[in-house]
Amino acid sequence: MKYIVTVIQPDRLNDVLDELDKHDIHLVTVTQIMGHGRQKGEAEVYRGHKEAGRLLRKLKLEIGVNDEFVEPCIEAITKSARTERIGDGKIFVLPLEECVRIRTGERGNEAIG
Repeated sequence: MKYIVTVIQPDRLNDVLDELDKHDIHLVTVTQIMGHGRQKGEAEVYRGHKEAGRLLRKLKLEIGVNDEFVEPCIEAITKSARTERIGDGKIFVLPLEECVRIRTGERGNEAIG
């Protein structure tokens, strides 16, 4: 099991979710965050509004997957979030020690679904 954390541009969310759905990856948590990488506070235009300052709007997606879904998940995010401009985001893949479905008490691979 792996825990995939990715940071993407807000306007790419629907495309990413659609692409994940195509690969039967449905369990996604999305959080609005602020951050910067190489932009280092450079002004950026987002939906017609110039964002200034050191922190820019981003979205963080957290996804728990079984091992056979890791590569399809990475490919789906990369394909749908890429604009080839600085600030497209990052994908982090971490080991996931345990998962428990609260409703049923299932653990491990069965709990992720």
